[in-house]
Amino acid sequence: MRLPAAPLIPDGDEAREWAERELADTVYRVAEPTPFDRAARAVGDFFLSLFSGDVPAAFGPWLAVAVLVIVLAAIGVAVAIWGRPRRAARAQAAAALFGDAERRSAADLRRAAEGEAAGGRWEAAIVLRFRALARSLSDRTIVPATPGMTVHGFARSAARAFPGETEALTRAADVFDDVRYLRRPGTPDAYALVASLDERLAAAPRPQRIPA
Repeated sequence: MRLPAAPLIPDGDEAREWAERELADTVYRVAEPTPFDRAARAVGDFFLSLFSGDVPAAFGPWLAVAVLVIVLAAIGVAVAIWGRPRRAARAQAAAALFGDAERRSAADLRRAAEGEAAGGRWEAAIVLRFRALARSLSDRTIVPATPGMTVHGFARSAARAFPGETEALTRAADVFDDVRYLRRPGTPDAYALVASLDERLAAAPRPQRIPA
């Protein structure tokens, strides 16, 4: 009977040579991490260290500054992206007044109305003075002049804040519609009605409770 051959046991040099030959196989080279893998792991380890407290003491202050700068930059970007449309919408709403773009203040509109009245252009004077009235109440946050609101809708809202002026507000809105949309001629009396109403409301104290 033939005995099995004894297992070959390499010495130290032979074992090292066999190991190097085995590790040189392409299977092992494919399994090695690529430079990109190493870089990604380094970045991941860095961010994990931010939350694990393993940051070297020398980098602590600089790291805090870097994180603060990143947070502030993110907030700035968010405000720039989402805040700008809202500001534009508010500016557009403030500029719209009874269907027309109007950016002038109440004082500017009053001066313009007085100039038109001095020249006998009562239609333009009435329109400008009613807009001055509306801009004044809107700026005082008593009656917001929202886009699409009509003069009669505004008059009804203003009447809830100033119930004693309900009749005058309705008449002033009628006069505005007459000269603006129905093309009826304006008169000194019609302008005086709107101007006196504007003066009374501008001088009136802000209501303590404004009905919705």
